[in-house]
Amino acid sequence: MNISSMQRITRLLIYYGFTRHLPSSTMLGGNIFRRLRYWTCRGLFDKSGVGINVEHGAYIGFGNGISIGDYSGIGINAFVERGTTIGSHVMMGPDVMIYTRNHDATRIDIPMTQQGATPVRPVMIGDDVWIGARSILLPGITVGTGSIVGAGSVVTKSVLPYTIVAGNPAKVIRRRIPQVVAQEMALQPVHSTAGNPEPAGAAA
Repeated sequence: MNISSMQRITRLLIYYGFTRHLPSSTMLGGNIFRRLRYWTCRGLFDKSGVGINVEHGAYIGFGNGISIGDYSGIGINAFVERGTTIGSHVMMGPDVMIYTRNHDATRIDIPMTQQGATPVRPVMIGDDVWIGARSILLPGITVGTGSIVGAGSVVTKSVLPYTIVAGNPAKVIRRRIPQVVAQEMALQPVHSTAGNPEPAGAAA
């Protein structure tokens, strides 16, 4: 779904001024609030799958540079920067933060506040991933297909497919499949990027 600059500005105003603040989809009447956020946001993303759910309070910047696959969700009060690709069937708990940039601190002759931000380092999240509440994903990492990120984790390194990680920094807790298989899968794309289909109706 391609929208004009004016349509983008209008949808951003509606989202940040109104639909972002509607109650979560788990509240009474939540399906209506979910559908309104879906309608507002689906044209903002670079690629938007069917049945996506952008929850109450989520920050998505201008929406550009973000791709999200079918039946995936951006959690309550999430913070998602451009350069983020989310696969299909991804679950995300509240207060998840996904960073694709950092403060530049390479120089010592001027304050860090004047050095701006580093270039975008994309974050890739595969299909069928569960990201626990208050997890932080740092720039440049990949979370492989079928992985689970425990609540409160700080993910500083890429996660192999079908691996459970937790902690600060996140460490492997166990694997859902043998490590050798996970390493072979890691050499493949984390997921097939969703197209931009027009759903038959609003998100269920």
